[in-house]
Amino acid sequence: MAAKSKTCCEPVTTCRVESVLNVDERGQMVLPKDVRSRAGIKPGDKLAVVTHERDGEVCCITLVKADALTEMVKGVLGPVLKDITG
Repeated sequence: MAAKSKTCCEPVTTCRVESVLNVDERGQMVLPKDVRSRAGIKPGDKLAVVTHERDGEVCCITLVKADALTEMVKGVLGPVLKDITG
């Protein structure tokens, strides 16, 4: 059996504040260049906004590359769909 590949979202080993962003009147913000570079985010890339709630309020917002999210969903749903469709 092949080893399951881990995504970057499986157990988090390091968490740190990278920067503090300003949100403008249009709701836009800029990710610092060094963060974009380290994350491999390029112009045109799509990011999924994932919220985490506690007691009915959003307490954390995570950005995930849409391609990585698609692969995570395929990894979870692929085997289920295969079992259903036989």
